[in-house]
Amino acid sequence: MHNKFLPSFVQRKGRITKSQEDNLNNLHSYQITSHSQILSEKDNFKEIILEIGFGNGDNLVNLAQENPHNLYIGSEVYLAGIGQVLGAIRDNELTNIRLITGDIRLFLDEINQPIFDAVLIICPDPWPKLKHHKRRMINSEFLNLTHKVLKLSGHLFMSTDWANYAESIEELINQNSIFEVLTSSSYEHLKLTKFQQRAIEEGRKIYPFSLKKN
Repeated sequence: MHNKFLPSFVQRKGRITKSQEDNLNNLHSYQITSHSQILSEKDNFKEIILEIGFGNGDNLVNLAQENPHNLYIGSEVYLAGIGQVLGAIRDNELTNIRLITGDIRLFLDEINQPIFDAVLIICPDPWPKLKHHKRRMINSEFLNLTHKVLKLSGHLFMSTDWANYAESIEELINQNSIFEVLTSSSYEHLKLTKFQQRAIEEGRKIYPFSLKKN
């Protein structure tokens, strides 16, 4: 099962602070390991939104603070980011964030019904070298996975700060008919994450893509 998808992230611990490491002791209180856990909470919230690869959690935490009536499921593989978000949950007394660790594609693959109102993936790893493009998260397989778990008219928002990644995403969208392209989206006006701000400072542009499930 664990070899079903080509790895789209590098297995590394990365630098982690003492406070982040301490926060990880509370991961069990917020961790989702089965989609049945999400279903058990769906009646307590207006919408359920999944963010894939939340990094240090800037966007995830902002959305949860601004929309307490929604449940936000954050997916991340790196412990530093997970520890950062756990600290923000505690400091801001947030009750509407849950976390998934590991390869999100394995989790989505096991879901056999539409449960998300929106799926967000903001500036995933661009794998800039040509020989590594096959490892990029956003491909036709990813579109099919997200389509399966999104509710009817559910929202898929993607973005990248790499021009050639944007070109490949646009080509993917043009080749499929399972999503409708939206002319505007509230997710295009999210607060910039620190990562996005750094990309702009380095001269790169943010390319957004807003889709609706047909």
